[in-house]
Amino acid sequence: MLLLLLAAGRLAGEPLRIATWNIANYGPAGRVTAAGYRSEYPKPEAEKAALRAALHRLDADVLALQEMGPPAYLEELARDLAREGLHYPHRAIAADGEPRRNALLSRRPLHAVHTHRDLEFPYLGQTTRLRRGLLEATLVTSEGDLTLIVLHLKSPLSDDPRDPRADALRRAEAGAVRDRLRERFPDARGARFLLLGDCNEVPNGPAVQLLRRRGRTEVLRLAPAADERGDSWTHHYRRGETYARVDLILFSPALAPWVAGPGVILDGPDVRQASDHRPVVIELALSPISGG
Repeated sequence: MLLLLLAAGRLAGEPLRIATWNIANYGPAGRVTAAGYRSEYPKPEAEKAALRAALHRLDADVLALQEMGPPAYLEELARDLAREGLHYPHRAIAADGEPRRNALLSRRPLHAVHTHRDLEFPYLGQTTRLRRGLLEATLVTSEGDLTLIVLHLKSPLSDDPRDPRADALRRAEAGAVRDRLRERFPDARGARFLLLGDCNEVPNGPAVQLLRRRGRTEVLRLAPAADERGDSWTHHYRRGETYARVDLILFSPALAPWVAGPGVILDGPDVRQASDHRPVVIELALSPISGG
């Protein structure tokens, strides 16, 4: 299925493959090891090798990553991939002090890189901000500029009994993100941008719906995606043995003619060893597809 998608894009025009993946704590984190629980423990080498193997198969032009460690870890991943023949000379990482950050690896130059750290909103009687921010970068293409925005909304884990699954927090985050998109792109139907990352919520959830619309105004469309079996889950919660589609690629209406087809969710032993999430990739054919 992946090969068919890529072939379709090449026939239509200049291809651009864009993927998103939560790579599960590529940096120090609390982990259960053979010697017991360890805090600030690095991602195991076997998981890193599996991650790189999956990225070779994914073969994306641009990778949006979530849960990347500080900048040195992004450089490590890019360096190790380059040694194996997969080169991402252009990189960006969220400019903040969070241990888990949004990041980009790209074959193409990244312009106007910016971390939105000022998204504030009311939550449970106080003002708070989008913890991980938004990472924004622009690609220059044959059809004009394309803006990529990487996000990672709050997980359903919460210690606050007033919002035990952080549903209200995710909705507040999503509303702030949508409002920022409307500030950045007042004419959503004429602007070309992608919002991609781990939403920690299924596509029909209220936070995702907030991202997609403001009243009657359509801001974003959801790219459909499935694996070779037709399954669309992207996250496996091992403790509860549940599967959900929470890793999403959304695109502005103006990009619709350039979307080469449904997205692909990559699967395989390497993917499942590397992370509890599966990557999603779409292809843009930068000359509009006939009838698109």
